[in-house]
Amino acid sequence: MNLKRLSRQPVIQPVPEHTWEKSAVFNAAMVYFEDKFHCIYRATDIGGHERYGRYINSFGYATSTDLLHWERRAEPILANDVPQELRGPEDPRIVQIGDLFYMTYTGFGDRFLDDYRICLATSKDLIHWERQGMTLNEPNKDASLFPEKINGRFCMFHRRYPDIWLCYSEDLKTWTDHQKIMSPIPHTWESERIGIAGPPVKLNGNWFLIYHGVDNQGFYRLGACLLDEKDPARVLKRYPEPIIGPELNWELEGFVPNVIFSCGTVLKDDTIYCLYGGADTVLGIASMDVSEINF
Repeated sequence: MNLKRLSRQPVIQPVPEHTWEKSAVFNAAMVYFEDKFHCIYRATDIGGHERYGRYINSFGYATSTDLLHWERRAEPILANDVPQELRGPEDPRIVQIGDLFYMTYTGFGDRFLDDYRICLATSKDLIHWERQGMTLNEPNKDASLFPEKINGRFCMFHRRYPDIWLCYSEDLKTWTDHQKIMSPIPHTWESERIGIAGPPVKLNGNWFLIYHGVDNQGFYRLGACLLDEKDPARVLKRYPEPIIGPELNWELEGFVPNVIFSCGTVLKDDTIYCLYGGADTVLGIASMDVSEINF
């Protein structure tokens, strides 16, 4: 069971003429809406790691009909213009519930140690977003809502290091019933820490989730698991091997080497599409036919 690359080359790369995205474009949310794929990607002015200096994040926007060729807006759709995002927004994940899009992302303030929080914004068109503020006032990231309510409540993944957690809310403001659902597995490809990739997708009556794992050498790979439809804290199956890992030059070499990291999972016409960042520098695309999923 593997994600297969649709291109041996990056599908979205930095634009040197745009200061806000001149160095890196990576870790993008993706949805399918009105006959197009839409992505919101993280972009930085310099490399997105502290070793390269005080980089600033912004969110860019692009659309595609074939996943290989993307039309992009010249200006960011979200920038570092609120206190919790002084260094900018990071790593968006988007779901659609009804006629509204919900985007969870990491707001990086850098005003004090561990000043990163899960934030929420909503939109009807994927371009104009209304910030809803923090969801959890604690150092946290790798968050996504489920694309539908679970037993009448919103359900959200998050990551209390180094594990994957779930929590619930009636109003998207107060979050309760926090549960740790998955932990790293020692001496494997996911031995150090784990976190979700894109939002889960409904598959044969259960939730199919792609997640990332990091080993003790710093390699980021993607894996997959199956969660119970009514109680997603129940992990039904967990595939023992990664479904994709860094192999190409632009996945092995970049601002953060040896990284495949995804925030975007889309199920369309019995195919799962995964938009992923390579080495925290560029974006690639891979897919898997539903018939190939075998735990």
